[in-house]
Amino acid sequence: MTAWTAGTLAAVLLAGGGIVGYVYHRLDGNIDAADLEGRLGDNRPASLSPGAKNILVVGSDSRDGMGDKYGKGFTTMQSDTLMVVHIAANREWATVVSLPRDSWVEIPTCQQDDGRSSRPHHSKINEAYALGGMNGDVSGAAACAIRTVEHNTGLRIDHFMSMDFQGFKGMVDAVDGVEVCPEEAIDDKKAHLKMDAGCQTIKGEKALGYVRARYSLGDGSDTSRIGRQQEFMSSLAKKAQSKLNDPKALFDFMEAFTSSLTTDRELAGVRPLYDLARSVQKIPANRLTFLTVPNYPRERDVPTDKANVVWQYPQAEELFTSLAEDREVNKKKLEAAAEESAALTPSQVRVSVLNGTGTPGRAAEVAAQLRAAGFQVVTTGNAAVPSERTTVEYPQGLRAHASVLSGRVPGAATAAGGTLPGVLTLTIGDDFRGVRS
Repeated sequence: MTAWTAGTLAAVLLAGGGIVGYVYHRLDGNIDAADLEGRLGDNRPASLSPGAKNILVVGSDSRDGMGDKYGKGFTTMQSDTLMVVHIAANREWATVVSLPRDSWVEIPTCQQDDGRSSRPHHSKINEAYALGGMNGDVSGAAACAIRTVEHNTGLRIDHFMSMDFQGFKGMVDAVDGVEVCPEEAIDDKKAHLKMDAGCQTIKGEKALGYVRARYSLGDGSDTSRIGRQQEFMSSLAKKAQSKLNDPKALFDFMEAFTSSLTTDRELAGVRPLYDLARSVQKIPANRLTFLTVPNYPRERDVPTDKANVVWQYPQAEELFTSLAEDREVNKKKLEAAAEESAALTPSQVRVSVLNGTGTPGRAAEVAAQLRAAGFQVVTTGNAAVPSERTTVEYPQGLRAHASVLSGRVPGAATAAGGTLPGVLTLTIGDDFRGVRS
């Protein structure tokens, strides 16, 4: 339910208008806090840009108050959408990155309610929220989601926010709906949505259905839905800002927002939101960028997997590195680079794996990881000399192939070379940290 994030951003801006007295205390008391103390572990990414903020926002599939209309029988916390909001240290720009819920990533070890820890494994990224949130524990859900996003992006997450269906509906209703312009009529039974083509203002259940609809619109993918949701987000934010001089609309909007909001303890309150609002309210619209992490269907690497997507490297790594270093992302350039290399996937990359660590069997282990990620491993063996550094060597004409491989092997150095025509040489060094699947 990505569209609620516009409400998050808009509500933060609206909070800057000032809230006092009874209203302040009521709204302040609405916000729940997730206790993350001791749950995130010590092995976290370093904060490379003091002053910048990375906020993980979750659209929760909580059905509280919804009856059985959107499903029943849920015992875990359900996440419908994950996003990372990066706010620059100079507060002159911000980037919102959508992480498709079908992203195939590594879920790291997470604490569970019964005191046990889960094992690292690969799955859809939205499993992390459910895994940590067994029996409805939002703190555990938040912690596992943060650990998973940090593990796969290298970004240090500073804050957490989550909102459910009811909160989203309330925010849209408070601003008297949002205009959308579907090019074709919509009849989506799963999203409980029936709409005519053409521009119209929607709210309530229809607005919720519009942002949840998937299979009846576009190509039916989660990434296609994200694009539609981002447009809705922008419209909701603009509509909310237009209501700044309407006290009732302002209160209703903030009531809906805060009543369905859970944050980390540091951000749990109207005052922290107000302080954040003051720091970002001057960001111009043309420097607030919404984008989706570059990705493609995993089926291209693993023919049997028709349900997931994998992040496209090196573009995904370049995106997250830019944000970690607080460098503004050029959306058009990123998308153009991703489109240019879209035809090249791991299934088209041939690799020879050499063990430079001195640990027996290392080449075979890494070869198995590479095959799981879709690469063609043609040979394995031992390097002529030990190596501290993991390297990727490529023959003439295979630089793009090397970028695909090095993007899946964090920290690997890349250089021209290699001895086998048409084959990359991956030498495993002591610094090897695994293969991104």
